[in-house]
This record gives sequence, structure tokens and C-alpha cells, in this order.
Amino acid sequence: MAEKGMAYLQNKLATYKNRVDMRYSQYAMTYTDRDVGITIPDSIRRQYRSVLGWCAKGVDSLADRLVFRNFANDQFDVNGIFAMNNPDVYFDSAILSALIASCSFTYISKDENGNVRLQVIEASNATGNINPITGLLTEGYAVLERDDNGVATLEAHFLPDRTDFYYNGGKSNDSIPNDAGIPLLVPIIHRPDAVRPFGRSRISRAGMYWQKNAKRTLERADVTAEFYSFPQKYVTGLSDDAEPMDTWKATVSSMLQFTKDEQGDKPTLGQFTTPSMSPFTEQLRTAAAGFAGETGLTLDDLGFVSDNPSSVEAIKASHESLRLAGRKAQRSLGSGLLNVAYVSACLRDDFAYERSVFNMTVPKWEPLFEPDASTFGMVGDGVSKLNAAMPDYITKEMLDDMTGLKGAGDE
Repeated sequence: MAEKGMAYLQNKLATYKNRVDMRYSQYAMTYTDRDVGITIPDSIRRQYRSVLGWCAKGVDSLADRLVFRNFANDQFDVNGIFAMNNPDVYFDSAILSALIASCSFTYISKDENGNVRLQVIEASNATGNINPITGLLTEGYAVLERDDNGVATLEAHFLPDRTDFYYNGGKSNDSIPNDAGIPLLVPIIHRPDAVRPFGRSRISRAGMYWQKNAKRTLERADVTAEFYSFPQKYVTGLSDDAEPMDTWKATVSSMLQFTKDEQGDKPTLGQFTTPSMSPFTEQLRTAAAGFAGETGLTLDDLGFVSDNPSSVEAIKASHESLRLAGRKAQRSLGSGLLNVAYVSACLRDDFAYERSVFNMTVPKWEPLFEPDASTFGMVGDGVSKLNAAMPDYITKEMLDDMTGLKGAGDE
């Protein structure tokens, strides 16, 4: 594939950066939605600006369940590379970034001692041209450092034979040869397809709509609650000579005195009908149901707690969509992590291995749902019956994959 060059990749990153930053803002609950509505003035709406973390919940509910274990059949000792790169932080950071922005990138390099280093770079600071067959980049670009104003001060251009570094927008002579034969920037992609090779974000447009709908509902409810707490009152029949009434005193006072005028007429007191808060509760629940259906969660996950606590099996049944999304994420993210392992091994050994030699190395994940005591009993009963009918049909490794429970003596 022909080299596109730095300028092309810089423009490509600028095209997608705003969308990625917007989703990070949604996750951080700092995104400000555009004011809409025909009844509440903007000045009043801004005073009751609501904050809701449903998009963050939709990401974390899946990210917290995706726990990478190791690589099975590790013929090239790639587990050792990850073990030296703070795996508890690296895997969680790479997976979380991929779920938020549809993909994340791993910058692979060597330290002064020749050990391989892995650095996660979010999608707002990296891009490239992807090979749709292998999922590896043919050419990559990343912003490694920015100043306090967000201006790039250190950029890198990743090519199959070298990595060029740019300081403060100008090219330097700092170029590091690459014996791996592959750009040292590897994407980890969530749910890629032929149309979207860089994947799809967990924060979908539908999810953002339902969260925005719920935030508007909360804002309307807060404004209405003011009138609900202090109902509006009125007085008719006051004389033109009557002194103006202090509105705050009329609101909080327990006793008001009105006297008859010279003609013996007296004013009439009244109170407007108090608005009900029930419609807002129902509307908020409707928005929660829509968001839950979009993300595979339940209303319990969004704070609408049911009366009866659920067992592990009931939780699994209610989270079937989430379980399927988790299995899909394990397959797509596992492929990206395997690519990281492959390029890291090539860089460590200064040798361009064929990609096919890693086809027996398999990413392993912890179970999406931790089993309880009753599940262990059912699994144990099923394993004993299967192995009685077909000896050694269920192995220790298979049991570990099903339950996540390691036996005595296992590392």
C-alpha cells in the first residue's frame, strides 16, 4: 500500500478528533447538551442544568466485566512482555479507551535496556491506515505530547521500516529504525466491520439521545418542583389604594391579614392548582428503559431498583444482551491484543516473524459473570456426569474458562 504521508494522517485525525472528544466528555459527564424547549427560558434552564452518568454506566458495565487473563499456547513468551508493562493498568486502559472511542492504540518501543514498552494512546491522539485483513496498520500517526493549550509538541510517524519524530511541528533528524517490519502503532478495535474498520463506540447515538432526554426531564422536574414546593397564590378585588404586597412574605407567611375597604368590599384569595411530579417520574423511567434496551442493561442498573433481589442466574438471564456484547467484545479486542503481542515479539527479537506463526496463540478472558455457590454445584454435577460418560471430556483448563476458579497448584 502506498505511503500517504504525515499531512494526510494529520488531516484524518483532525476529522475524527471532535467526535472522539465528545464521547470522552459524555463519559466524563462534562458534555453540555444544546438547550431545547419552548416553555422554560434559557436563563432558568441553565440554573437547573442536570448531570447524568448513564453513558459512563453503559461503558463501565461492560469494561468492568472484560478481564483479560493471559495468552494460551504462548510459544513466544509474550505473556512476559505484558507482565513487565503493568498489566493491571495496561489492559484496563486499552479496553476502556476502545469502548469509549471505538478503538485505542498501543505505541510499542524499547527502553534503554532493550525491554519492550507498551503505551496506550487514545483515539483522539492517533490514527493510521489499516490493513482490513490483519487489523494492523500499514502507516500510523500519533501525538505523543501536547502542551497546556492542547498544541502537539511531539508527533510520531510510524512506518514499516522506521519511526520518525517531529518536534513542535518541524521535522527533526530523530528517526529510529524498525526491524519488526510493521509500524509500531497497533490498534485495538471494538466491533469492527467492513464499513467501520476502526470499530464502533459503546456510546452510541441512541444512547446519547436517551440520556439527553432524561436530562431534559430532570431539568423540567427541578423547575416544576419549585412551584410544587411553593404553590402560586393570587388575590383579586384589592383596592387601588392598597399597598403593594411583598411576594416572598405572601409565599412563606402562615397568616395574612386583609381589611375591608371604605365601601366594605374585601379581596378574594385563591391558589393555582399545584402541578404533579408523577409525569416526570414516568417520563424518566421511559428514558431509562430506552437506554437500557440500547446498552443491554436493566432498570436496576440505572437506579430503578426492583423489590426482589435477583440470583446470579436471574442476573445472567436479564443481562443476556450484555453477555452477548461482552463475548463479541472479547473476540474483537482479543484480536487487537494478539496483534500487540505479535508486533512486540518482533521488536523484542529484532526479527520480522510471519503473522501466521501466532495462529495458535489464543487470548484468554475471565468469565463475564462470576459464578456463585449454586452455580459451582451445578457445574460440578454436570462435569462429573460428562466425564463419567466420556472420560477426560472436561479438562481443568475448560473448567477454568467456565468458572474462573483455578485449582490447587495452578499458577
